[in-house]
Amino acid sequence: MDQITKLLAITLGAILANNFIFSQFLGICPFLGVSKKVDTAVGMGIAVTFVMGLASAITYAVSKFVLVPFELEYMQTVAFILVIASLVQFIEMFLQKSMPSLYTALGVYLPLITTNCAVLGVALLNIQESYNFIESVVYGITGGIGFLVAIVLFASIRERLVFAEYPKSFEGFPIALVTAGLMALAFMGFSGLKIW
Repeated sequence: MDQITKLLAITLGAILANNFIFSQFLGICPFLGVSKKVDTAVGMGIAVTFVMGLASAITYAVSKFVLVPFELEYMQTVAFILVIASLVQFIEMFLQKSMPSLYTALGVYLPLITTNCAVLGVALLNIQESYNFIESVVYGITGGIGFLVAIVLFASIRERLVFAEYPKSFEGFPIALVTAGLMALAFMGFSGLKIW
């Protein structure tokens, strides 16, 4: 498989077939918490995409040039969490200065990107799949785009659910879980997608 085909397979896999939310069930906390309005969901999705792309690049370099040469692979998770925490702190300061309304709308969920298992998952999966630098960055960015697609679709459905009629026992969080489950089933349709 040549490089272009592999990058296309990584891209389609990260966005559709192996979506972090609907297939791998990573990053569910911010997905459910920030998906009540499309504007906030877009902001969160862009922030997660940015962090996932940068984290993939930096964690690849940390793994290749620090952990492996000094035989510190057992410190991989701790090192990656430190890198991700630093990136999120940078994003938080940037949003607070340049986009205070988005910073306020994201609230507590912005610092939670640090513990978002999708961000740590992409860094660990890059190493597990033995991706090179370009493949790692592509997987990080497209994994973030998959997160963005999932959270924006879910937020748009949740905005419409306000006007829908359903049993009283489903009000609030239960209908959100049912909707997320149905969306996950819909995304399972992409699981047979093959790139030649």
